[in-house]
Amino acid sequence: MSLVNFTKLDFDQIKRSIRDYIKLNSNFTDYDFDGSNLSVLLDILAYNTYISSYNANMISNEVFIDSATLRENVVALARNIGYIPRSRKSSKANITFFVDTTGSSISPFTLTLKKGIVATTTDTFNGNGYTFCILEDKTVIVNNNIGIFDGIDIYEGTYASNSFIVNSNDPNQRFILPNANIDTKTISVLVKDSQDSTYIKKFNLSEDLFNVDSTSRVFFLQEIEDQRYEIIFGDGIFGQKLENNNYIEVSYLVTSGEEANNINSFTYSGIIYDNNGSLVTSDISLVSTNFTSDGGSEIESLASIKKYAPRTYASQNRAVTATDYETIIATKLYPETESITVFGGEDLNPPEFGKVFIAIKPYFGPFVPNSVKDNLKRQLRSYSVAGIVPEIIDLKYLYVEFDSTVYYDSNLAPSADYVKNIISKNIEKYSDSTELNRYGARFKYSKFQKIIDDSNNSITSNITNIQIRRDLIIKPNALAQYEICFGNKFHIKDRNGYNIKSSGFKIKGIADTLYFGDLPGSDLNKGSIFLFKLNTGSQPVVIRSAVGTIDYEKGEIILNAIIFTEAEKAVQNQPAIQISAIPKSNDVIGLQDLYLQLDINNSSIDMVIDTISSGSDVSGSTYFSSSSYSNGNLVR
Repeated sequence: MSLVNFTKLDFDQIKRSIRDYIKLNSNFTDYDFDGSNLSVLLDILAYNTYISSYNANMISNEVFIDSATLRENVVALARNIGYIPRSRKSSKANITFFVDTTGSSISPFTLTLKKGIVATTTDTFNGNGYTFCILEDKTVIVNNNIGIFDGIDIYEGTYASNSFIVNSNDPNQRFILPNANIDTKTISVLVKDSQDSTYIKKFNLSEDLFNVDSTSRVFFLQEIEDQRYEIIFGDGIFGQKLENNNYIEVSYLVTSGEEANNINSFTYSGIIYDNNGSLVTSDISLVSTNFTSDGGSEIESLASIKKYAPRTYASQNRAVTATDYETIIATKLYPETESITVFGGEDLNPPEFGKVFIAIKPYFGPFVPNSVKDNLKRQLRSYSVAGIVPEIIDLKYLYVEFDSTVYYDSNLAPSADYVKNIISKNIEKYSDSTELNRYGARFKYSKFQKIIDDSNNSITSNITNIQIRRDLIIKPNALAQYEICFGNKFHIKDRNGYNIKSSGFKIKGIADTLYFGDLPGSDLNKGSIFLFKLNTGSQPVVIRSAVGTIDYEKGEIILNAIIFTEAEKAVQNQPAIQISAIPKSNDVIGLQDLYLQLDINNSSIDMVIDTISSGSDVSGSTYFSSSSYSNGNLVR
């Protein structure tokens, strides 16, 4: 039988090839292959070949990390290149409570809160109740009969433990934790010479072989099937080797991940002993919450493993390229990274050679805390090239605002609000998608219009105008110069100025509320910034000229040294001035450290009946036409 080049996995094609081969045999010259029982045999052969081919194709797909679909196969392939996927992570909260020991028969000197469950949720969240634990005993001193457990970090999850006895006679012995959904950062491993021994050795997790020798008390971790984990100890060369009858105690948290975020009400459920060995069960105050629970996250997704595993291998634990920095920070140093961008100082204007700039959007909150920034910079020193200074900069939001006029056929919709609600939900989904919520994102104008048009079959068209906005956080009563970049070219709609808009603010020496305006130069590439106020008739009155410059091509505004005293708007409880402009292109990009977001709260959707499509005015005599240009308001 000659080889057949199958262009696709097709049952009929396989059956035809088998039938054509049999026809070549003279013993079957007069057979009716379609009407006889031989057709059934051909179906069986073709079906068997089809299933075998399908299985072979699926098996071959599972061999490569890009095409594998089963998690255990993706994890195994990532393990081959030294990548350990992130586990689930417990949500963390911070609480305070105190114990009054006045009623104790013997006044204690110290109180010890035992590791394990400390608090439970007062109410159910997402239909579930949650427990929060501490991982180590916490001891406080009693002063004036009051023991205060202040600022305790508690972690969501069920406290679990497993024990193992090393059997040197079993070469295939494995130390597998039976529970799924473990936060691997909470795993604690203690080893004793025997079960009855009182001498305890603590082993620490190691993710690589650097600085690991034959005496290092370390263990290694790998994910196995069903999202469980296996603990691996050293072999006497890399890591201390365990001996026969060693007793291993492993404790950890089994967590609910992100489900337990945003909890702020707790009830005490812990165990406290005093230094006299007495159990304390009374005179315990209510629990006050210092910080709401956050930081909980799900196990690393297949898409993330496929993205970062090859990059981690390529970086070889050194930071040279921008991709190296992105990979090392997101996978090793700061797993809470939702999106990250890295660029060299040579790309700035003016350039800053010898520096690499890093902007991070964490999963929880808009900014990375300063303490985390300092810690990241210290850790990056062991990865980066000598002479290269990493700078971690704050997140900068570039907002896209829209004003949409949507035409709809009233015969196909119960009401305007019904259609508007559907549009709003679809826009929210688009706003929350990874197309926008990441560095290097692009707002695609045509796609956005299509999202509106496809929301309901009653919608006939939409006219959508957009503008971009940055929030300038000011330093009240301080002389300062400001620079604000949009990363997109500005559209000049009026050569006489007022192309940008701002919210109100006040400066030193002037009592009136002022706004920013612009005046293009003769080349229409650059211009100047001036301050104006609105009189009683909403007419602009220029108060001060040439307070700064504007570059329409770069999308950049620079303000000369100025003293702001207050602003009408606020961002993160800090006074801010909103500045907006119309982009030259309706497709908006998040350049370098700009994080693109669709601001639904400052946008609008207006519903208009399409009188032509609905049949109420076929001639179009009373048809309402919306402007394709932004409104003429001078201020925000």
